[in-house]
Amino acid sequence: MAKRKIEVETGTGNVFADLGYADAKERTLKVELALEVNRLLKERKLTQARAAELLGIAQPHVSDLVRYRLNRFSVERLMQFLTQLGKDVEIRIATKSARRSRPGVRVLHVAKSLS
Repeated sequence: MAKRKIEVETGTGNVFADLGYADAKERTLKVELALEVNRLLKERKLTQARAAELLGIAQPHVSDLVRYRLNRFSVERLMQFLTQLGKDVEIRIATKSARRSRPGVRVLHVAKSLS
């Protein structure tokens, strides 16, 4: 049996860009924000019904959120969920780092402060 050569293509680091989505950066940001929202919901052991009450949305929408079906949620709405869950959301605009090849948006998770 002859071995077939498998071609491997190196990705860009953004799966949505690799799949050809025009809004790849926004999709990535939404996933990162949703990851944090879902982490908080799980950490607090909230039912979907209780999470819906806290976030001001219908329970089926919480189901979409926890399954990362994010089409119905904007970046702004996901940030609002984080503030409703007691987190500060900070937007910082900075000069592009010399280490990175291109500017971009990223989510940084900050540990609890000692103050």
